[in-house]
Amino acid sequence: MTAITEFQDENTHPSTGRRNSTVLNPRAYVDSSIWTRAPVLKGTTKFDPLPGVSNILVTGGAGFIACWFVRHLTLTYAGSYRIISFDKLEYCSSLNNTRVLEDCPNFTFVQGDITSPTDVKRCLREYNIDTIFHFAAQSHVDLSFGNSYQFTNTNVYGTHVLLESAKAQGVERFIHISTDEVYGEVDAAGDDVLESSLLAPTNPYSASKAAAEMMVNAYFKSFKLPVIIVRSNNVYGPHQFPEKIIPKFAMLLHRRRRLLLHGDGSPTRRYLYAGDIVDAIDTIFHKGTIGQIYNIDSRDEISNLDMCRRLLELFNLPHSTSEDLRSWIQYTEDRPFNDHRYATDGSKLALLGWKQKTSIDEGLRATVDWYRRFGEVWWGDISRILTPFPVVYEGNEVFTREEYEAWDEQSDGGKPMQINGNKSYTM
Repeated sequence: MTAITEFQDENTHPSTGRRNSTVLNPRAYVDSSIWTRAPVLKGTTKFDPLPGVSNILVTGGAGFIACWFVRHLTLTYAGSYRIISFDKLEYCSSLNNTRVLEDCPNFTFVQGDITSPTDVKRCLREYNIDTIFHFAAQSHVDLSFGNSYQFTNTNVYGTHVLLESAKAQGVERFIHISTDEVYGEVDAAGDDVLESSLLAPTNPYSASKAAAEMMVNAYFKSFKLPVIIVRSNNVYGPHQFPEKIIPKFAMLLHRRRRLLLHGDGSPTRRYLYAGDIVDAIDTIFHKGTIGQIYNIDSRDEISNLDMCRRLLELFNLPHSTSEDLRSWIQYTEDRPFNDHRYATDGSKLALLGWKQKTSIDEGLRATVDWYRRFGEVWWGDISRILTPFPVVYEGNEVFTREEYEAWDEQSDGGKPMQINGNKSYTM
């Protein structure tokens, strides 16, 4: 049996004195009837193992994209690489995402916080880490408009902690997973942006990711830390926590509830299936060049409104007329600023041999099927997640804004807290 270290089970009952909240506790919420019935999803690539690579740390390993990559590395390179999944286990992570690997001799889960130098240094030393894939991040743009300090702390300071620890450890590779949002908005008629394009983030989330990249580049220049930066388009697929548009909309339709659409639904995004990004990162890992940046691009650019139509079709719900759409779509307040479009050029990665395999139609079908089967039970009670933003997160506890305000009125005060909507609360 593979060891699960630094793991503390907790009482899942919300015995915090707070009213009307949901506690999502992935440390304890593990039901064998769930994950044993789920398909084991990973990428398709396989390369000759790299010399000198033995012990790989994946931060955020119980989260969405990283769990796909953890499963892929563990199962594809079973005789070559040892995988250490490192995760704080907050609201959007789940041990269900990697529970299938527990009997694999080359897999270990470590509960830890990337903003804790003690946690990180201990893990690097104990497992003699030579390679780091840094996925862990606060990633929900909506939440970053209110809870921006948390994004800076996790995404910038957490990256700094990892870099400093990696330098001290002498790691051989540090692959930093960033986002296409660091480039900022691209005009409808604008060219796809290259890796050499200027960074122009427009929201606290993308600004924190751009700042993290500056730290990564600084450690490459000053300390010769062997780094690679990866910038991807929007990723979707099974295992994504249902706060993002595709899983959230899938679960709303599964409950026969209206979709909650920002603004007029005209902004577009390019979507990449999780299996394809796993293959891309595996390709970059084995064939990429130290010191380089690689865009991972998709050919599927879709507006938010068109995404609604596609999901309504998959649920066999009417969507062909404006009246049909009005019956299934609730237009909600837009973000303070919503980038209309991102567009990246992935020709550098294509030279390494990677190309997108999964079309949006195929990927959405597989994703919707997974959420119909497992979405209601994978993380626990997701009812409060399926509400208009803003919601309030603290660790694993989830409130709607109205519930938090009602509770806060009865509070005697405490530490300050921010949520989306730029209002400050006490707790």
